[in-house]
Amino acid sequence: MTTKHLDWAVLTILAIGAGCGLVYEYLLSHFAGRILGAVEVAIYGIISIMMVFMGVGSFLARHISNPFAGFAWIEVILAFVGCSSVLFMSGGFALATLFPQILAETFSLPPDLIPRGALIAQIESMANLLPYLIAALLGTLIGMEIPLIGEIRSQIYNDSLKNNAGSIYGIDYLGAGVGAVFWVFLMLSLDVSLAGALTASVNLFIGTVFFYLFKNKIPSATSLLFAHVVVALWILQVFTYGANWTAEMEDMLYKDKVIYRVNTHYQHLVITERIMDPAKPKVLTFYINGRTQFASNDEHIYHSMLTYPALAASARQDNILIIGGGDGLAARDVLRWQPKKITLLDLDKDLIGLFKTPIIENGNIINQRLIDINQNSFNDPRVHIIFGDAFITIDQLIRQQQLFDTIIIDLPDPNHPDLNKLYSARFYHKVSNVLAGDGILVVQSTSPYHAKNTFMSIGKTVKYAGFKQVQQYHHNVPSFGEWGFTIATKNGKSAQQRLQNLNTLRVDDGWITKGLMLAAFEFGKNFFQQADKIQVNRLGSMVAYQYHQADWQKQMGLYSKE
Repeated sequence: MTTKHLDWAVLTILAIGAGCGLVYEYLLSHFAGRILGAVEVAIYGIISIMMVFMGVGSFLARHISNPFAGFAWIEVILAFVGCSSVLFMSGGFALATLFPQILAETFSLPPDLIPRGALIAQIESMANLLPYLIAALLGTLIGMEIPLIGEIRSQIYNDSLKNNAGSIYGIDYLGAGVGAVFWVFLMLSLDVSLAGALTASVNLFIGTVFFYLFKNKIPSATSLLFAHVVVALWILQVFTYGANWTAEMEDMLYKDKVIYRVNTHYQHLVITERIMDPAKPKVLTFYINGRTQFASNDEHIYHSMLTYPALAASARQDNILIIGGGDGLAARDVLRWQPKKITLLDLDKDLIGLFKTPIIENGNIINQRLIDINQNSFNDPRVHIIFGDAFITIDQLIRQQQLFDTIIIDLPDPNHPDLNKLYSARFYHKVSNVLAGDGILVVQSTSPYHAKNTFMSIGKTVKYAGFKQVQQYHHNVPSFGEWGFTIATKNGKSAQQRLQNLNTLRVDDGWITKGLMLAAFEFGKNFFQQADKIQVNRLGSMVAYQYHQADWQKQMGLYSKE
């Protein structure tokens, strides 16, 4: 092989390695966010740590005397750590979760005395740090690659190349970009252990090619070859059984039995079941990225409080817009009002499919209970589904000059920077353009107890967006605790005044009453005392996201100095 061809082979290996490193970075942050339950903190924390330790790895690379042997060993170690990282994290969290139960069974403690003291908290904290420790290790290994390749190229040409750095960084960036494309369009919807095994196999392959090209320059070649074989066998095991191992360990993070899980292009969905009463159907709980979305035994309370006050206060109930609501439960309740049309905007086709289209495995429809819970609402001909980012897709409705009698916004809490824009004044102003003059807007507004500042900020932001009458109300949902909503009108009387003027409730949902709705508008004496200090969430300000982060950290006992 000519020197030129050898050089291109080395640069190609570097590019592929860079793509693998980018996939590891995304995979680690994606999975860490799922198990930590703090997606935004995990993603940015993991990426930041990996970048820092890539710098550390670059400095450490200078201490490797033989760059050929160093690079070959790094690829083997990267393959092993990258393939095993998901299992390490799952195992650590599973052990931390099980440890109190193990102690209770060892010492025959009753259920109400399961230990939850300082030792348990320390073990849980160690498990929470594990993703970041793995990120530091991977970052260090990835950071060593570029300096070693630079030295290898210099030795290939027997000269310090003039454009060495430019060529190396250029090919590295291109490889990382390709890795990002593979992650977004291929691996994001795969099981994480499978994605890790596939990436590790690529790492091992380029390591093998590199070993073949430069075996004469690598001492202890037999040991390195043996390591390749061992890691290859391990990758094969993870590829074959990793998904089951990860699933079994992930199941330990949930109190109830996990009956279904799937990775969509955007999120991780989990469904659990619990027997609370043998005479009644099992209780299903639905999670997105580890956060509870609903429990089948009390979701009717949440959805009734979300939909009924707005629909009852609206002048008409003919044309309804639901933003979010991918489980079809809000649509189910709206259909009781016999609308002419429901338009639903949601981002995730796979989420909608889970609650719409029967999934058959081993002759059984595994999602039949979910379709039954929403009463097959997504298959009603009056329900029209539009897929896309609501912040952008609503512009389509504005251009079409559509108007809706009631708009129901049922989105996840602003717990991620991407969701913050859907709680911004700019978005609510867009929404006002498609709301009829005598219509009603209602917004899911997180917990007024656990996230008080976020709750009040949502109300102030809706007001700032131009709605004339803005009020907030709340009710207890056992699965969530105290939960809040914001309701607004563009003209005329407030929603509360309209509800007070009702003589009868046109639709009986079997639970809500006029008195219950009106009582929900009542708060404690000083609840809004600090409202003047709460900021409006303008687009790009991240106010709702930051409030939400701070509010929930306080609930977990995590305080920071001003």
